[in-house]
Amino acid sequence: MEKKADKYVAYVSTYTMGDDHGIKIYDVDMENGRLIEKDQVRITNSSYVTISHNQKFLYSITDTGVEGYRINPHTGELDELGRASINGMRGCYLSTDYRDRYLFVAGYHDGKVTVLRLREDGSVGEITDEVYHKGLGSIAERNFRPHISCVKMTRDNKYLLAADLGMDHVNVYRFDSANGKIKQIDVIRSEIESAPRHVKFTKDGKFLYIVHELKNIIDVYSYQEVKGNPEFEKIQTVSTLNDYHAGGSAACALNFSADDEYLISSNAGDNSAVVYKVNHATGELDKRLCLPISGDYPKDVNFFPDRRHIVSLNHESNTMTFFTIDVEKGLLVMKGKEIPVDRPNCVIFHKLADK
Repeated sequence: MEKKADKYVAYVSTYTMGDDHGIKIYDVDMENGRLIEKDQVRITNSSYVTISHNQKFLYSITDTGVEGYRINPHTGELDELGRASINGMRGCYLSTDYRDRYLFVAGYHDGKVTVLRLREDGSVGEITDEVYHKGLGSIAERNFRPHISCVKMTRDNKYLLAADLGMDHVNVYRFDSANGKIKQIDVIRSEIESAPRHVKFTKDGKFLYIVHELKNIIDVYSYQEVKGNPEFEKIQTVSTLNDYHAGGSAACALNFSADDEYLISSNAGDNSAVVYKVNHATGELDKRLCLPISGDYPKDVNFFPDRRHIVSLNHESNTMTFFTIDVEKGLLVMKGKEIPVDRPNCVIFHKLADK
């Protein structure tokens, strides 16, 4: 008997300018590398969404704090579980710990990390900790004060990393999972005026990747715990651009392929996507292609689950564009027409359960 093909949905979060449906849900046409809209969720300014590690719940940023949803395992549709305040300005990024007991929110505007408890039913509970970053970065054209752009746990669930785009470093916090408290114990320093934007770990947890918005680079670190403390060692810095590129570029996305073999990033201004092969023995990245995405300001780019196609969310041209990708040949070939979507911000693919 022939095995049924896996089915997926994709969630696209957007800012809401007139349309108050901030989360769009799409069926994934894997064969043709396209997304087909099936539903939308009423929510304001869903600037980022994340899915719990048990794949049962989706959490979103919204103007009033955060919202939680139960994912229908067969259709991917979302049922609201409720909202929670983060006691501050609107966040820009969120993620759960690896036991799905806590939700972490990054505050770009107020430089605050907020920790909230997650209940058994997936709903968001009370705030267990909130920590403000302090200080002034180098004084330049932009306002160099704390702007937390990403919060992510180490895979062993022991340390929380908070990328501070304004201060040019990543704060490392020891995570007390019993009480939901964080305590700073280390700092990973980036180049001056580089603006660390997103952090990602390989599935085995051994390597950390930090993409920097202003210098268009990715720093690669090894990670291990030694005598009860985290150790990060820089092993590589790679550019997200070609040698020739548009001026004023800003690196944006950072996503792994589903099999962890490739890493993809994007460049606004240059309006390109860049793909690297990951060496899992050393953690090093080998750039395989950097090509245009036929849109303006690719805020997020991601592989389809089978890695044969990519989608680019073009924030300023209000489109999604699709490409067939051949990494070995270094090719991106546009696949069909662009799809209009207002102010898209991030895309996540989610595998559905068999009916």
